[in-house]
Amino acid sequence: MTKMLRCDVAVIGAGTAGLAAERAARSNGASTLLIDPYYNGTTCATVGCMPSKLLIAASHAAHAARSTSLFGITVSDIKIDGKAVMQRVRDERDRFARLTRESIADIPDRVRLRGRARFIASDSLELDDGRQIEARRIVIATGSAPFIPDQFAGLGKHLLTNENIFDLIDLPARLAVIGSGPIGLELAQAMARLGVDVTLFDQGERLGGIRCDKVHAALKGIIEADLTLKLGVELEAGATEDGAHLSWSGASSGQAQFDHVLVATGRPPNLESLDLATAGIALDDDGVPVHDRDTMQCGDSSIFLAGDVANDLPLLHEASQDGAIAGRNAVAFPASMHADRFPHFSITFTSPPVARIGQSEEDGVITGTADFSDQGRARVEGTNEGVLTLYAAAPDGRLIGADLCTPASEHLAHMLTWAIQQGQTASQLLEMPYYHPTVEEGLKQALRTICAATPIDLPQDQDRGVPSGA
Repeated sequence: MTKMLRCDVAVIGAGTAGLAAERAARSNGASTLLIDPYYNGTTCATVGCMPSKLLIAASHAAHAARSTSLFGITVSDIKIDGKAVMQRVRDERDRFARLTRESIADIPDRVRLRGRARFIASDSLELDDGRQIEARRIVIATGSAPFIPDQFAGLGKHLLTNENIFDLIDLPARLAVIGSGPIGLELAQAMARLGVDVTLFDQGERLGGIRCDKVHAALKGIIEADLTLKLGVELEAGATEDGAHLSWSGASSGQAQFDHVLVATGRPPNLESLDLATAGIALDDDGVPVHDRDTMQCGDSSIFLAGDVANDLPLLHEASQDGAIAGRNAVAFPASMHADRFPHFSITFTSPPVARIGQSEEDGVITGTADFSDQGRARVEGTNEGVLTLYAAAPDGRLIGADLCTPASEHLAHMLTWAIQQGQTASQLLEMPYYHPTVEEGLKQALRTICAATPIDLPQDQDRGVPSGA
């Protein structure tokens, strides 16, 4: 006889979004079941944010060691122990993953179910062991997985994704990276700065989704200083005895042999095994349930989405908020509570980092740009490169977005995102104190340009001069 389980809210997937959804539902009084086949930890801890930043941190150390001559300091005999680099990445990754699993283990045993779920009705699930669940509401939080284009599928052990690259025992000698999105950019530059001969390929002509031409030109120059860049090309790939052979054509043509090929061409949602056709909800052209981002509800159904599976913004802070919104609304159903979503805010941890915030120039009428090639504090530190562009709305210069690739841009981006979320204008930001000499002073040039294009004058009680090195 089939065993039937019942709950108020069933959550499919125990990643960042699923954990947040279950937590929100249970804290609001619902009986919950959390379903996952592995409980290995979150994508961030195991194959995403944390191991990639560990590799990037090693690349920063290598680059810094090579760059001391600028300051009159000689460091000789720099050697990179690839095995030691990768061992630290794995050791620290495993620690982060273990801590995540320990936090998951704190969830009551009655809540955690190990298995793979599929819909058998809009309010019912079946696990792969035959158990069935009747749930008043269901949250889908099954995450995403790497997309492998057909031409790379036959590369076998020489094919890498973000889910196995950190298991390399040693750094490769030659690496091809396919895709210039965040994962491709971060890992390509990190590997290059660790002494790997890297070639980065992309069908498109744009890196990292940067909207501003000036910021993109700066980023492209920075990336090309570290590795070989092939944009606007189509690729063919074949496995060889000790690696992979790639040939390309388009904006340029050529062929080369590589030890490994890292495919970073996106992470589509994990939806195939859910049997969504039985759930009775509408799907978009990509097969993703149609949903409202402010409620995470699928139509007027009792089914909700959370995290990367929603195919909106695959970012940890968004997944966490998705889960909280979905879990709370699942409990409130059929009532619905609309959330105030964050401005779009993403960071790619290249060196210097790339950030994209909010709306673009197409959505505003005023822009202001700051070039950091001669910014005082950045020049002191030997990091004076990159560009920042702010976007503002008329008539008052209210900030609506930004693209930047500058020193400390991960920190500047937080300041700007907070200002945008609070509806601040360029003149309001100029009324704030800026310590000298700091990288933050680099914002003033762009802010003043925006103010000059509005009818609102610069603050009268602020000095309009520029101190030496600002």
